[in-house]
Amino acid sequence: MRYVVILLFCCMACQQPLPERQQVPLSEDSTFLTGVFYLVRHAQECDSIMLTDSGYAKAGALYRFLKDSGVQRIYITPYASAKETAESLRIYLNIDTVTYQPDSSGEGLLYEITRREDWGKRLLIIGQQKTLVPVIRSLKAKAPVDSVKEADYSSLFIVRKSRDTARCKRIRY
Repeated sequence: MRYVVILLFCCMACQQPLPERQQVPLSEDSTFLTGVFYLVRHAQECDSIMLTDSGYAKAGALYRFLKDSGVQRIYITPYASAKETAESLRIYLNIDTVTYQPDSSGEGLLYEITRREDWGKRLLIIGQQKTLVPVIRSLKAKAPVDSVKEADYSSLFIVRKSRDTARCKRIRY
């Protein structure tokens, strides 16, 4: 028995030592808080569930403008007008929509983008008149307007956000 213990001890002593674990330097996710964001108000203000003909015409104009933009996901508020504004683009691009709760700070949207790991992507955000400018500001971009006018359904805000900068421009579609 004594020889077995000595033999076992010798075998263990002859083994190569375990390699020392090397530290891997931590690096931040290079896409976090970056991306291209297309922000637009839903196609029309409506009391009914369905968009009117003018609302569908505006949604069609948005579709034609963004169909080749590379949008990877669509974020909408939980209202029928936002969903219908996004529908033709969603079907054409075969992409998902995510519903977010609009708020006065834009934090609800940022939470959903983080939760779905959509930073670094091209996102279409369909919001409401009073929430578009706060979302632009939450992305650390300077909004080109202080507020969206009541009758303005033709403004598209494009925010290009890198790690260090965020630029926003407003165009009409």
